[in-house]
Amino acid sequence: MRVLVVEDEALIRTDLGEALTAAGFLTESCRDGAEALFLGDTEDYDLVVLDLGLPSLDGLSILRQWRDHGRVMPVLVLTARGTWSERVAGIEAGADDYLPKPFHMEELVARARALVRRAAGHGSAIQTLGDLRLDGNQMRLTQQGRPLKLTALEYRLVVYLFHHRDRTVPVTELLEHLYGDDESRDVNAIEAVITRLRRKMGTGAIGNRRGFGYYLRGTAE
Repeated sequence: MRVLVVEDEALIRTDLGEALTAAGFLTESCRDGAEALFLGDTEDYDLVVLDLGLPSLDGLSILRQWRDHGRVMPVLVLTARGTWSERVAGIEAGADDYLPKPFHMEELVARARALVRRAAGHGSAIQTLGDLRLDGNQMRLTQQGRPLKLTALEYRLVVYLFHHRDRTVPVTELLEHLYGDDESRDVNAIEAVITRLRRKMGTGAIGNRRGFGYYLRGTAE
């Protein structure tokens, strides 16, 4: 899951990035409002964590423009003030959730996970498919009750396929949500991760529609 953190305070931005990365997100960040507007308009994120007090363009203006432009990614708004009127303004502008500063990082991570799950149509942190069971809170994948040891990249790929298990996910989409704007990403990288996962999960767990992409079957075979 790919998340953009928009925060002008360097220490908070760093702490947010570290916490979300440790929670299994692919995290990118910026500090400027104009840059955030451009990124949100041109890149596909699974979540945006958006501070309201930003240089060059405030968070509410950014959010309104994203929604006006048809951008529908979940947005978790952060603010140092947290008054009820500001919360209402944020929700009316299109925010999906609201967290006043100071906050506990554990709560932010929990809210981030919940927003991404709900956007994909999943209410529970625990999802099952075939003989697979994913516990998003514990970042744990089991197969027939047996825990699977995955790298961070393998885990992110499985989570993305779980969240989009009703369709075949194109390789280009997987690249974007697993590697972000990393210039070194290519199709061979995804194929290598899929190969490793099939060794661990069984050849039938991840299906492939040649020319279209990959989908999660959830059965080892």
